[in-house]
Amino acid sequence: MGWIALGLGLVLVIEGLVFALAPSRLDELVEMMASISRDQRRVIGLAAVALGVMLVWLGRALGV
Repeated sequence: MGWIALGLGLVLVIEGLVFALAPSRLDELVEMMASISRDQRRVIGLAAVALGVMLVWLGRALGV
């Protein structure tokens, strides 16, 4: 349970920094994402999930 709380906390810190430091860039990112097709967004999301799983696995394998 501690790993889940740590991971969620890190995500919230990074997401919060984006909102706090670059809100105008966030608007541009939302517009860019709207211009990408649904299938491309799905592929990007699946790639992000796969990368996240690999990073978690690597971190656990290295004993972090």
